[in-house]
Amino acid sequence: MSGSDSPFLSVLRGETSSPPPIWLMRQAGRYLPEYREVRKTVPSFLDLCLTPKLAAEVTLQPLRRFAFDASIVFSDILIVPYALGQPVAFVEGEGPKLDPIRDAAGLDRLVATKAPSKLSPVYETVERVVAGLPDDVPLIGFSGAPWTVATYMVEGAGSKDQARARALGYQDPALFQALIDTIVETSVTYLLGQVEAGCRALQIFDSWSGSLPEDGFAQWCIAPTKEIVARVRAEVPDIPIIGFPRGAGPSAVRYAEETGIDAIGCDTSLPVSWIREALQPMGPVQGNLDPVLLVAGGPALDARVRQILETLGDRPFVFNLGHGILPETPIENVERLLRLVKGDGAS
Repeated sequence: MSGSDSPFLSVLRGETSSPPPIWLMRQAGRYLPEYREVRKTVPSFLDLCLTPKLAAEVTLQPLRRFAFDASIVFSDILIVPYALGQPVAFVEGEGPKLDPIRDAAGLDRLVATKAPSKLSPVYETVERVVAGLPDDVPLIGFSGAPWTVATYMVEGAGSKDQARARALGYQDPALFQALIDTIVETSVTYLLGQVEAGCRALQIFDSWSGSLPEDGFAQWCIAPTKEIVARVRAEVPDIPIIGFPRGAGPSAVRYAEETGIDAIGCDTSLPVSWIREALQPMGPVQGNLDPVLLVAGGPALDARVRQILETLGDRPFVFNLGHGILPETPIENVERLLRLVKGDGAS
């Protein structure tokens, strides 16, 4: 199928849709009771990501409840370090833990040649999901951006300021560039594999781009993302790619101009009036409802959704959150959001 019947893909091609298409980052996950039941059946979050039958099931779960216009494969950005041979674990209540890479010896332990086989469960998940989706609901594949993935690989966990990764980039730029290059190579392979398996759009998540100063942003955020986009496009020219440089602020303009992405995801901190003036003239935008507001619900949710729609909805626009949906989000608030966006009012 060409995707001509998909409002989501139409918007990514630069068309305007009324109402706009909607999907939510992390729309498959812990806010759904059916997800929590599946999660109980496997020892770890990573096991769930790498068990195609179960990963496909949780990818499809939100589509059975909600009229989302796109699905996104259930996985994690740290699949790439795992595929490179870096030990990765997800600790309940603490988040991801990795054996940190802080010197050449750590980098040398990565084995890129094994990555394709270690990524194959995700491709099987994609195939299973595509078989279960309506034709007008495309599946989005994704990867983490090299900078964000590198921060976890260097820090050994999530961090508030990515200081160790930034310090390594300043103190040993050659080593850090080699790590970035390794992530780029594997990410290109990973994204192309997801497209081959059936994904019809891609998103690159740069969750920690906001911690970089402008020169670092150009070197570690824009440059590697531009390379990934160019190399993916060389193989599949028509695949739409969304970039999500969370926290980029005004640098989002340069990111949109230089990376080659088709659409830009906007985080909650960006004023919608600024998005309209600075970003929408360059192409489709996606975002940017506060996930906490979706938890809170009520009149405040209604008012903000309407403001976003009124400001951005008459140009190419995909409604989404400014970051991932929170586990404590009430299902009835997601239902309310869908009614508001699709023009059915609120109960």
